[in-house]
Amino acid sequence: MRKLTYLGLVAALLVALQLGLGRATASTASRSDAVTQREADLYEITQIEAKFHRATSHHDLNLMMSLWAPGAVFNIGTETLVGKQQIRHWFATGNSAFKAGDNWESDTPSYKIRATVNGDKGTLYFECHYVDPATQKVVHYVAVQHQVQKVNGVWLITNSASQPAVLKP
Repeated sequence: MRKLTYLGLVAALLVALQLGLGRATASTASRSDAVTQREADLYEITQIEAKFHRATSHHDLNLMMSLWAPGAVFNIGTETLVGKQQIRHWFATGNSAFKAGDNWESDTPSYKIRATVNGDKGTLYFECHYVDPATQKVVHYVAVQHQVQKVNGVWLITNSASQPAVLKP
């Protein structure tokens, strides 16, 4: 009888240990999945910067507008643009980088990009340095602070504000 009791206790301990290890493994996998998802989201958010600068360098208004959420707000100085139509009009008519005669290359030094993510919302800050390839001089620079959100599985700009950037030699 004593032997059966010991065997029962050993079996119970083995089952408990197995269940505990299974939970620990599931918990570790869950944390790993969360870290992987966060890194993927941060990567996708920073791709907004890459596409933003590709759009300005190539005067690709459609690519630029693909980055903005419906109903997005863009604050430029004292002007507030609301919705993709107003934002599109500003890029088409008011942004020097999109003017036909200005064939600037647009870039951001990687150390001037900052992104955050919290669930399906985040932020993205970067500076736009516009270089005239003919003179190899920086002709314009500005910074933008974006609020971004995952909409239907795609990260988009929902609110943005331009601000002065400071170039340091």
